[in-house]
Order: sequence, then structure tokens, then C-alpha cells
Amino acid sequence: QVQLVESGGGLVQAGGSLRLSCAASGRTLSSYAMGWFRQAPGKEREFVSAISWSGGRTFYADSVKGRFTISRDNAKNTVYLQMNSLKPEDTAVYYCAAKGASVLPATSGYEYWGQGTQVTVSS
Repeated sequence: QVQLVESGGGLVQAGGSLRLSCAASGRTLSSYAMGWFRQAPGKEREFVSAISWSGGRTFYADSVKGRFTISRDNAKNTVYLQMNSLKPEDTAVYYCAAKGASVLPATSGYEYWGQGTQVTVSS
């Protein structure tokens, strides 16, 4: 069993930056592919980014490509999402997720989920 806790959300102006963290406990993250998802009010949860267990492969939704960067530190059992050039449409609750399998497909198959952290981008 893997427990995931997100942090780093908050209120930021458009054009600003935030770094989300996802800390794991229960098991080492080094054997898990990790993903970030988000859900805006009234919308379905959507894929944001994913990273393979080694960090060697990363994937991004088109809407965040070039602005967001996913990374991981397996020694710290933590995954990060650096978000730059934030837009009001990035406002959502952000969730991290883990799966003990290949990172592909990047958008589905996740077994464990955190509780989420709110990101609000003001215009």
C-alpha cells in the first residue's frame, strides 16, 4: 500500500509559478510510475503529466507542455510538478497518483491517489 500526500498548492497570479510535491509513505516510490492529474470545478479529472520509475521518460498534456516540468527524487520518495507561466485555466485540485507498472499508458491505470492540493490562479 502506498500513501500519497500532495503539498505546495496555493493562490498565485497569472504568470506566476508554483511547485507541487507528492510525498509517499508505505513503500518506496522507486518502483512506481507516477502521474499528476487535475480536476477543475464542474469538469472531469484530466491528465497533466507522468514520469517513469527511473525518471527517464516524461509525458505531458498538450495544455501544459513547455510550462510544467515533472521530476522525482526516489531517495526522498517524492515527486514534483514545477508549474511556470500559470494561467487562470490551470486552476484546479491537483492529484498525484502511482502505479506499480509501466508508465504507459501515461494517462490511466493508476492504483494509488493522494487527497489533492488546490491551485488557484488569479487573472
